[in-house]
Amino acid sequence: MGRVIALRCKECGKEQAVSPVAACPECWAALEAVYDLDEVARTFTREAIAQRPADLWRYRELLPVETKDVVGRGTGFTPLVPAPTLARRLGIRELWIKYDAACHPTLSFKDRLVAVALTKAREFGIGTVGCASTGNLANAVAAGAAAAGLRAVVLVPEDLESAKILGTAVYGATLVGVRGNYDRVNRLCAQLADRYGWGFVNVNLRAFYSEGSKTVGFEIAEQRGWRLPGHVVAPMAGGSLIGKVEKAFKQLEQLGLVEGRAVAIHGAQPAGCAPIAGAVKDGLTAPRPVKPDTIVRSLAIGDPADGASAIATIQRSGGRAENPTDPEVLDGIRLLAETEGLFAETAGGTVVAATRRLAEAGTFADGEPVVLLITGHGLKTVEHLADRPAFSTIIDGKLSDFEAFWERHGKAAVA
Repeated sequence: MGRVIALRCKECGKEQAVSPVAACPECWAALEAVYDLDEVARTFTREAIAQRPADLWRYRELLPVETKDVVGRGTGFTPLVPAPTLARRLGIRELWIKYDAACHPTLSFKDRLVAVALTKAREFGIGTVGCASTGNLANAVAAGAAAAGLRAVVLVPEDLESAKILGTAVYGATLVGVRGNYDRVNRLCAQLADRYGWGFVNVNLRAFYSEGSKTVGFEIAEQRGWRLPGHVVAPMAGGSLIGKVEKAFKQLEQLGLVEGRAVAIHGAQPAGCAPIAGAVKDGLTAPRPVKPDTIVRSLAIGDPADGASAIATIQRSGGRAENPTDPEVLDGIRLLAETEGLFAETAGGTVVAATRRLAEAGTFADGEPVVLLITGHGLKTVEHLADRPAFSTIIDGKLSDFEAFWERHGKAAVA
């Protein structure tokens, strides 16, 4: 199915054979898949794509797998919905939401990446898979492994949100809580990959896993009638997503499926863990590691593996970065829910809050379409919204009680 001819180092450019390897053996930088685009072009056409099932595998020629026995059928092709009410509130002419909170099977964009990584693991004959995770990836690996008949060993910080912990354990994965933050978990997983030879999706399968993020970009283009937007606002944790969206747009342009145009790609991180956003604002080319201190656990990676490439993507595309505070993040969650009826986790609140800052700074004054990437469902992080009571009131089951409440409530609403 795939057309991958090599893995290439992002830093030194050295190429090597396709294999489960964590990093370039020469300089230890990240690897990425290289495609034979001439071969891809033979079957990758708008007409052919339109005839395929509505999932991520409709873009199979630009994904790094060969088998037809893929994991994750039905995953991807999530809604791209207009957000006119939110647009008016933010002062943006045209606004769209790419809503991966609806992604199959675990309600985050990580399902896309895991589908690709586990398919590749089976190609390599790897029977045990795993990951280091801040929550969403743990859910996706556990679910994907269960469906694919693979054993899963998942490591997470032991103090994650309860929904993400239970949403991993329910699939029967071996779930290990680690004292400390994600960066400590990730170091341990790198050691385990070497020790046991397991397929850790974001370690020795990372070059394949990260390619799944491109399908977000492919879908945005196709769902907009094969037209690219003017702006994309993406959350940043390890920093891979933002670069893969750019790569997707470039590959479509090279294949003649879209008309080339400048797309400004903007990054969002919470103030309590913003090594990439901080570096962009300071004009640096590499992030400075930080100790995470934020409620946005899914973005709490203090030493991002793809930080430098994320910075380069933002700078190259003419984008910007913002780092809203935790209270702004919670306001962003509520704003999206109250204006468009879409419930996002804290990472999505970060994107909305960052977009508000960008809009106030005049970033979208060109009037070009703006797409926000909402990558996970709000049911995963509900405890962070407990600062306000859920009930407007509690009454006995009497009409008179409700009438008394409504008279007060209605007057207050009008005032």
